[in-house]
Amino acid sequence: MKKNAHDYPALAEGQLRNSALRTTDARIKVLAALLGARHALSHQDVQDMLPGMDRVTLYRALDGLTDAGLAHKISGDDRVFRYSAGLEEAEAGDGHAHQHQHGHFKCTRCARVFCIENVDEKLFTTDMDARKAGSAATLRQQLQKILHSTLGKGFQSHDIELTIKGLCADCAAQSR
Repeated sequence: MKKNAHDYPALAEGQLRNSALRTTDARIKVLAALLGARHALSHQDVQDMLPGMDRVTLYRALDGLTDAGLAHKISGDDRVFRYSAGLEEAEAGDGHAHQHQHGHFKCTRCARVFCIENVDEKLFTTDMDARKAGSAATLRQQLQKILHSTLGKGFQSHDIELTIKGLCADCAAQSR
């Protein structure tokens, strides 16, 4: 869960200033909304939070933030993209967004998507990174072996998406 004590507009502005993106009011507002959100937000969710913002400007801001690595886009089963900006990027201390891979939890009832934080990123490291660290087989290496044994040599993975589906706490409580 994200903390409430942060000044999200200031964090957003700092991240934008340290990125390749131009710092605009729209990008600051959108990134601040994502940083402060408890779960991933759809375009409509962000539009509802920022009603004065033009829809096209919002789409462009979301795409720019995603392309710059300040936010990530999650495809939903309902064919709606949701966006999230993990607070760990803001808390890294240097103001830069750090590309990372992590898992998601998707509620099958309300369609909210939550980022699963604190996953050991070493699980997702590349083969070269694992060899340098002298670590055991990473999740990426294990999945690559499964890929080769299932589909044959030559297939190369470049991204891992880990999704757990179920009921969020709110929906699970309604089921009782």
